[in-house]
Amino acid sequence: MGRPVLRPLVAVAAIIAGASLVHAAEKEDAGLTARAIVEDVYKASGGDTWRRPETLYMAGHAIFYPDGTQSGRVVADDYRMWRRYAPDSEDAHLANGMVRIDSRVGEAIMFQIAFDGETAYNADGPVDGGAANPQWRSSFGFGIIRYALGDGFALERLPDDPVDGHPCYVIRVTDPAGSTTIFGIDKSDYAVRMVGFDTPKGWHQRYYSDFVTQASPPWRQPRHVRLHYDGVKQNEVFWQTFKVNEAIADRVFVLPSDD
Repeated sequence: MGRPVLRPLVAVAAIIAGASLVHAAEKEDAGLTARAIVEDVYKASGGDTWRRPETLYMAGHAIFYPDGTQSGRVVADDYRMWRRYAPDSEDAHLANGMVRIDSRVGEAIMFQIAFDGETAYNADGPVDGGAANPQWRSSFGFGIIRYALGDGFALERLPDDPVDGHPCYVIRVTDPAGSTTIFGIDKSDYAVRMVGFDTPKGWHQRYYSDFVTQASPPWRQPRHVRLHYDGVKQNEVFWQTFKVNEAIADRVFVLPSDD
């Protein structure tokens, strides 16, 4: 006669134990600082190679929505980026190092932009603004997390929030120039799943997914990136190839080019 009573008691005990474990995990989670979270991002993403890369080359395709509507969809079947990183950065939203992005539809150039460390370019040649060109101020932001543990930076942990269904830590990085950038960090593996910052084009968020890793040099790479301005998707990129720390010639970052 006593056994039917024991079963509910066992179930209740299991629930209490489970709740205690969850509470302990949440308590431990709540004690994590933004600095500790960034340190774990570095460890999980490729260590010093990811924190201070020399170069990065990526190639794939992209889909654009120039007018912000589905009917305006344009597929760039050849989309590439070349990047030479700066050793330091004090303003998340100024161009630094060197960068070039090419977007082509078939053989036609959709757009080309570049920065060679001093001068900004489009497909026709130099343009005004240099590192502060509005195009770059609307694009640069993710990389500042690589410098976020340096002098003059402030880190703050914001309320946790899921990104694409993944429970995430959320941190705010304030750089020495006073610019702020928000990051969503996956709680399970410390992948950077979201970055957000203000730009001349509006509030910008990028969402990262389809991560892959390589052992040598160590590197974690998202192969799918969605870019939103003021809540509307403007484009998304599907990277198929990436190369880390391979030499890139200076002339690559000057436009127009012969290739």
